[in-house]
Amino acid sequence: MLIIDEEHRFGVKDKEKIKQLKTNVDVLTMTATPIPRTMHMSIVGIRDMSVIYDPPHNRKPVQTYVLEYDTEVIKEAITRELERNGQVFYLFNNVEGIQKKADDISRLVPEANVAYAHGQMTGTKIEEIMQDFVDGKTNVLVCTTILESGIDIPNANTIIVEKADRMGLAQLYQIRGRVGRSNRQAYSYITYQKDKLLSEVADKRLKAIKEFTEFGSGFKIAMRDLEIRGAGSLLGEIQSGHLEQVGYDTYCHLLDEVIKEMKGIEITPETDLQIDLNVTSYIPDEYIQDANQKIEMYQNIALCQKEEDIQNVTDEMIDRFGNMPLEVENLIAISRIKYLAKNLKISKIASKKESVLFIFEPNQFRLDLEKLVKKYGNKIKFSAGVKPMVTLKLESNEEKQILKEVTDFLK
Repeated sequence: MLIIDEEHRFGVKDKEKIKQLKTNVDVLTMTATPIPRTMHMSIVGIRDMSVIYDPPHNRKPVQTYVLEYDTEVIKEAITRELERNGQVFYLFNNVEGIQKKADDISRLVPEANVAYAHGQMTGTKIEEIMQDFVDGKTNVLVCTTILESGIDIPNANTIIVEKADRMGLAQLYQIRGRVGRSNRQAYSYITYQKDKLLSEVADKRLKAIKEFTEFGSGFKIAMRDLEIRGAGSLLGEIQSGHLEQVGYDTYCHLLDEVIKEMKGIEITPETDLQIDLNVTSYIPDEYIQDANQKIEMYQNIALCQKEEDIQNVTDEMIDRFGNMPLEVENLIAISRIKYLAKNLKISKIASKKESVLFIFEPNQFRLDLEKLVKKYGNKIKFSAGVKPMVTLKLESNEEKQILKEVTDFLK
């Protein structure tokens, strides 16, 4: 059996090289933040995945601040940590300027004993510096991303990251994980250059690191990283990026079918359901201005498969954007109609004058006619044939009422 710890530190080539040392080896990879390619393989079922959500006893989530660089905030953060006899990590990922940065911090907080370390030092030198820090001879350590993983110093409970917009999302999560390794409250200051216009990707990264602070959120961070960077290549060495030829969703769908086929699971082809009702259903610009957020919400609504999904999307929209206008309520109602109709093997629902037409897939008419006639009487009509049809006469032409009647009928 092969166990790879901190899997995100290895490239695809490295992992394959290790696997080739012995054929038919079982592999267990461990990490708080899987790379997009690994995450994607787990989601689509190529790899099994286990998630440990329980934190070690007495741990507290790290309090995270994402802000513009401000020397006063930095001074206060370091001073506060030193006052409770704690220690501070200061992440400055530039070897050339690291000594100057250490001197600047010494001047900013004179009572601090500052040391610095980076990857170009010899192993012995780094070990000496780290040992002094563990022994408490120094209390502020300015260093590069060498502390990203494997460092466990329970007394260090404040971390300051400079120019965080240049770092990856999983990397930031790992760096933040270097503090909060005892029962003390830990603090993380993720900073970016003052007045700097952040790129869209950097902005998304920093929002995600601020949003996901609770325990077990490495999995959510990895999911967001997958969304931001793309899934990479299953058969090649690329660990992130989109498959632009077919689009990500289509690719996942095709892959899912192949995996099911290989596992011997029967695949039932999905028919595309058409809904053409006389109702207005869309997300107005006044409700959600941002185009990306709007696309995200359309996608979430389209992916609803059951009542619980619809309820989750509704709650999220109200929580993020306020009460829903009528058009959005209609859109949600149509999503509900869609999953109800799919279960009944209906291929098309369309308005026709004062009625609604339900067209079934060929040879898929499974309704209890007696029960329907008893309830609806002459309000419904049946047409037999290759594609059976049911026509329901509506009581009202009001949009909300149309959707309610159709939903009740399908239920």
